[in-house]
Amino acid sequence: MSELYSRKYETKITLGVAPTKRSFLSMEEAKRQKDRFMAVIRSIKPGIVEIVDIDDICENGIMYRTTDTDKVIAKFRAAGIDALFIPHCDFGEEQVSASVAAALMVPTLIWGPRDERPNTDEARGRDTQCGMFACTKVLMRYGVRFSYIFNCATESSEFSDGYTNFIRTVAVLKALRGLRIAKFGARPGPFLSVTANEGDLMTKFGITTVPVKIHEVVDEATAIERENGEFFRSYLADLKNRMDCSAMPEDLVKRSAALKLAVKKKMLENNCTVGAMECWTAKDQFGVMICSVLGEMADDGYPISCETDVNGAVTMAILRACSLDEGPVFLADLTIRDPNNDNSELLWHCGCFPYSLKDPSCGAKLVNGVEQFRLRKGKLTVCRFDDLNGVYQLFAGEGKATTGTETNGTYVYLETENWKRWEEKFIFGPYIHHVGCAYGSYFPALREAARYLDIKFDQVDDEGPFSL
Repeated sequence: MSELYSRKYETKITLGVAPTKRSFLSMEEAKRQKDRFMAVIRSIKPGIVEIVDIDDICENGIMYRTTDTDKVIAKFRAAGIDALFIPHCDFGEEQVSASVAAALMVPTLIWGPRDERPNTDEARGRDTQCGMFACTKVLMRYGVRFSYIFNCATESSEFSDGYTNFIRTVAVLKALRGLRIAKFGARPGPFLSVTANEGDLMTKFGITTVPVKIHEVVDEATAIERENGEFFRSYLADLKNRMDCSAMPEDLVKRSAALKLAVKKKMLENNCTVGAMECWTAKDQFGVMICSVLGEMADDGYPISCETDVNGAVTMAILRACSLDEGPVFLADLTIRDPNNDNSELLWHCGCFPYSLKDPSCGAKLVNGVEQFRLRKGKLTVCRFDDLNGVYQLFAGEGKATTGTETNGTYVYLETENWKRWEEKFIFGPYIHHVGCAYGSYFPALREAARYLDIKFDQVDDEGPFSL
């Protein structure tokens, strides 16, 4: 049981890499290019990305013969690749590349290193960019959905950033495919805004909501307290060590700790990786506010939305995948503008943010199951997945997490270049006050994921309705 309680969510991506060259161009030069870019990609997220190459099939691991395509396809299928990368060592062979991509029909990345020089009388160049134009046209003929990185130098940040953003995109697509959301309890009556079409989510995205009754969590928590096992005692001590719990009766601190373990057990038993929780309206059933449980679960990589916000849970699943386990995600309320800064918005909730994101300069309290602390400064990505009349959209924007007027609960201020435009976007929607947040810069990957998902991507700079 301790293994279950201590489990952390992990992202894993299997990437098939099939470099290509033109049959009559230099193999020596193609191999030189291949060795350089393979060294780069093998150094990026090696604990998350498993690279499947074709070194055992094609000469120097570079495909150009049509006779090799079936073997390449078979190897990638057997490996169960999540995505395909076809780097061009030179012009490449579009018939071979397109045949492999069309057979696999997984997200495909196209890129080639920028040529150092044009053709000369003494030597033939690689014509890499030219070949990419040819290849992508054929991919479109075959109906292959692909991404591409600008024709740039192998050791450039453009290449490494583009490759990483593709991996983030693939992680989102994989995370949503078969996503299971634990839906704890019912939607709070006053919150019509968080209604979601669960049938639509299943039909369009393969997302399933799994109902979990509140009394099942309560019964499990009671059993955990009664058993008083080693893991429970250890977790309780850790919780009290991290947060000042002096304002809470000891029995309620124990109840908060037990509820966290009970919620996690129920999620994992139901093969769910995100959740949507009936929170403050179920306080009497839980015996204490459930807020801290949500923050603690987010730190384990299993985020749970407040007020049974199912689309909010999907939002956090998208952001978690984008982050590639770089840090926890959380759901915040857009509440008020900072009275002292017109472009700074208070991201707040009762007390359910991940403790690991706490500003190290401030303390943390736990009061009646509600956390109280301020989050740290840094780059922040904010997004919202939502729908209206069966049409789904994904909004994303970036800003700076900063300090502002002090308040209670868990909070941080989001400073933007033009908050008025953000507010207009959320007013005209189809969004609500709940937003998913993650430290880091994930805008390009979110935009690309929306394209693969065939949903509208929305950003602050897009034209739209304006305030009067």
